[in-house]
Amino acid sequence: MAATTHSHPWSAPVARGPLAGDVALPGSKSLTNRELVLAALADGPSTIHLPLHSRDSALMTAALRQLGVGIDEVEPAAGDPANPYGPDLRVKPGPMHGDVRVDCGLAGTVMRFLPPLAALAEGPVTIDGDPYARKRPMAAIVQALVDLGVQVTDDGGGAMPFTFVGTGSVRGGTLDIDASASSQFVSGLLLSAPRFAEGLHLRHTGERLPSLPHIAMTVEVLRARGVQVDEPAVGEWVVHPGPIRARDVTIEPDLSNAAPFAVAALVAGGTVRIRTWPTETTQVGADLESLLPLWGATVTRDGDDLVFDGGVGIRGGASVPGVDLDLTRGGELAPALVALAALADGPSEVSGIGHLRGHETDRLAALAADVNGLGGAVTERPEGLRIDPARLHGGDWAAYEDHRMATAGAVVGLVTEGVAVDDIGSTAKTLPQFPELWADLLATSAGAQVADTTEGDPA
Repeated sequence: MAATTHSHPWSAPVARGPLAGDVALPGSKSLTNRELVLAALADGPSTIHLPLHSRDSALMTAALRQLGVGIDEVEPAAGDPANPYGPDLRVKPGPMHGDVRVDCGLAGTVMRFLPPLAALAEGPVTIDGDPYARKRPMAAIVQALVDLGVQVTDDGGGAMPFTFVGTGSVRGGTLDIDASASSQFVSGLLLSAPRFAEGLHLRHTGERLPSLPHIAMTVEVLRARGVQVDEPAVGEWVVHPGPIRARDVTIEPDLSNAAPFAVAALVAGGTVRIRTWPTETTQVGADLESLLPLWGATVTRDGDDLVFDGGVGIRGGASVPGVDLDLTRGGELAPALVALAALADGPSEVSGIGHLRGHETDRLAALAADVNGLGGAVTERPEGLRIDPARLHGGDWAAYEDHRMATAGAVVGLVTEGVAVDDIGSTAKTLPQFPELWADLLATSAGAQVADTTEGDPA
């Protein structure tokens, strides 16, 4: 399915009745970029089936190619599932070299995963990104490289751009890190640690470590490639040095990208089925199965699919109550759930998401500004948001170049006439086909007459 670029405000389509949607989503960004890193460091070629094709995964692929890794697009072999969103990827490790400048865009997985890997190359490597990316927290990974013996040059602020000189090897050993700002600092180090001479004994020293399921995902994909990873205590990991086994893998659908589609069933009513939902997964998006019933949804599993068993069906309830929710585990679900809370029948508190201030934008401030701009009542807390429902009206919704902010605007627009998202194209970061998939979903609503949105025309 081809994605469409939107260069002017996108009018969010309104649901004209209950939904009856059936949605198939492309692969997980988190898993795709982790598997790309491991395949680049493996002891032989790997094939990644059903990978995500988006800006984030394209940036990772481009960076690895710059460093000397061979990555070819290939069509699925006979009997393998076809990917409607793009070809498979064949990754061939090779000697890595520096003398490159890596563009991370706004991709946290690229800016946090690449430096430890690139330190294994020979020569200077500069890490840079989009203007807002230069404001994202990076000090922890810069200091980690220094502590591991890598020569790093930056402006002293621990932000991009920075340059380091790889020598072809990294000592490894014991390392303390405060990853309070992002679990990606831990994952980035663990992914490359098997190739460090002494492996890595990593200890988190901060008071809070957000998004633990993402670290569990990292540990799982390492073990699946034959790497020994010990977890002697919470916030402590020991990765033993050794080879990373070449492996052909199939990427699960992105369950975090499922959030706006699942929430739509509660906002508009009706049922939305997310196909190929894994029966077991480390993706934090799987928490939607237990979170959405708090807002009155009925969630069921059904059916068998070609690759992953089952799908998940979400049916909206008669009302949407207010909820007090700690989202420390899964902050990336917050934009969709805050949009839902703004349309609920009672007040909600969403806590444990202070780290979202350092994402693509300050998501707490952005959500408060956007909802309040439409007549809502959202109050910022140091670690979360208080949402008091109010009757919303149409108006501008700023995406802040943030894919999850853009999709949150689409959720609000389901039942609010005249919501105009300024940059729906920002969804290309992880889901380039979002406008088309959203239009298809809305076309299932009773009495729907959804206009063509492929050129950003009002729906």
